[in-house]
Amino acid sequence: MQSTLIYQIAADAMLVMHALFIAFVVLGLLSILIGKLAGWRWVFNLRFRLAHLVAIAIVVLQSWFGILCPLTVWEMQLRAAAGEQVYGESFIAHWLHRLLFYQAPEWVFTLTYTGFAALVALSWYWVRPRR
Repeated sequence: MQSTLIYQIAADAMLVMHALFIAFVVLGLLSILIGKLAGWRWVFNLRFRLAHLVAIAIVVLQSWFGILCPLTVWEMQLRAAAGEQVYGESFIAHWLHRLLFYQAPEWVFTLTYTGFAALVALSWYWVRPRR
């Protein structure tokens, strides 16, 4: 009973980390675009911009090669160890279906990630990072 609770808490923590990662990627781009117009100096920070670019690049490469995100894999392993049901699709596909009743083939998510990454790359030209 005690170890089951620990695995459940760890799985939920992994879920929160995953959601924060997604928020960083999505809200990061929004912040960059809004920050350019609003004159926020921090959106030009090279370290922030590199971290943001690497984050979306990892997502795109994983989707191109059909690799489940390690955060998804770890969460599912922890849920299985806790005796909970696990899902078989990607994190985004699972939660979009659960929250919005939206279902799509994996190629739609790959295309979406790739398009989003293209927007991030374009933001490097419109909002040039500075050292």
